[in-house]
Amino acid sequence: MAESFDTIVIGSGPGGYVAAIRSAQLGLRTVVIERDDVVGGRCLNYACIPAKAVLRSADILSEVREAGEYGINLNGTEPTVDFGAIGERRKKVIGTLTGGVAGLFKKNNIEVISGEASLTADGDVKVGDTVYKAEKAVILATGSVKKPLPGLDFGGNVIGTEEAWALTELPATMVVIGAGASGTEIASAYQRLGTQVTLYEGLDRVLPTEDADISKAAARGFKKQGIEVKVGTFYEGQEADWVVIAAGRGPDVAALGLDAAGIELTEAGLIKVDGALRTSRPKVYAIGDLVPGPALAHKASDEGVIAVEDAAGLKTHPIAYLDIPRATFCTPNVGSFGLTEEQAREQGYDVTVGKVQYGAVGAGTVYGDRTGVIKIIGDKQYGEMLGGHIVGTRATELIQELVNVRLLEGGYPEVARIIHGHPTLSEGVMEAARAADGWLIHG
Repeated sequence: MAESFDTIVIGSGPGGYVAAIRSAQLGLRTVVIERDDVVGGRCLNYACIPAKAVLRSADILSEVREAGEYGINLNGTEPTVDFGAIGERRKKVIGTLTGGVAGLFKKNNIEVISGEASLTADGDVKVGDTVYKAEKAVILATGSVKKPLPGLDFGGNVIGTEEAWALTELPATMVVIGAGASGTEIASAYQRLGTQVTLYEGLDRVLPTEDADISKAAARGFKKQGIEVKVGTFYEGQEADWVVIAAGRGPDVAALGLDAAGIELTEAGLIKVDGALRTSRPKVYAIGDLVPGPALAHKASDEGVIAVEDAAGLKTHPIAYLDIPRATFCTPNVGSFGLTEEQAREQGYDVTVGKVQYGAVGAGTVYGDRTGVIKIIGDKQYGEMLGGHIVGTRATELIQELVNVRLLEGGYPEVARIIHGHPTLSEGVMEAARAADGWLIHG
């Protein structure tokens, strides 16, 4: 007889481990199956977290180089980069966070099984020769894998984003293909650390899914750092120490046995789910990069909660994907949610735009970033906030206010009248809302 659990989670990344913990909180006997040597998934071990650890080192280096502007004298000494030490800190950060996840599993009495899992024709889960049965839910949370480009496969000096963050020596030159979130983060980090980076984008601007004004401001920042930016251009074999493909990923489903279990896919090859993340197979759920919606760790986590709560019989609500904050940690930072100005006009809204530079408020000058941009897209008829877009220092933090106001059913007139602390960069968010409402004070 197969061993039985209430919830079986396949994958221990931000979607899987959050789903498992929420399952245990609801009193369900829970097991996580992970084929890697450690828990945490690609996000903690190879992608999001190591990326931000390296980017933080690049940020510190940039601040040291700019110290003279703030009256801090380095006596003409140029800071040097110990890339080995950066790598050691990256590993330490990863170890701390993955150890934290393992500790949470232990605290919540979640069992972890090592191995590669697949679904059986009966909807059970097989690991090696052992079959496990789920009474409530099987949650597929295996994330995504790198994809080659036509005519350019991985091998030799051609690597994916995960390998780029794990380099052990600082390269002299690097080509990054794809100027989306992942590509711009890699380019911004390595250029500031001392690598000469060439960034390719086949479309006509960097960060092509962001609002056009935000893309323009980000491009200026990239060029100021020394990145060679080539938009509207496809890579044609430029030589470099490393060529990084950062032009998209695909769902990691090869080992799951979806066909055998009768799991339906979308035309794009993702797993078809409803608003509660239920697949076409009863008791089988899928979350994160396996399903439609933005490929974001925080989106996967929320989907994990929804899937488990649905399986436990609780009332859930579908995610409004447009309202999920998007965060890119290149320099300058980019944070956004909702519709761009172009999208809002195409959809027929009576659009109002509130746009200010960071320099409109005191903190922009104090903190040395007057060129950042805050842009709010609104609908004049109801004062609805359709989208928010920020590029500049701490943009990834500042965007959350606009997301929260929208989800609490406020609009840009409410943001315009919320008292913000002075002097803070958040005052720029308030001024952008005032601009959208027609009464900008500082500008």
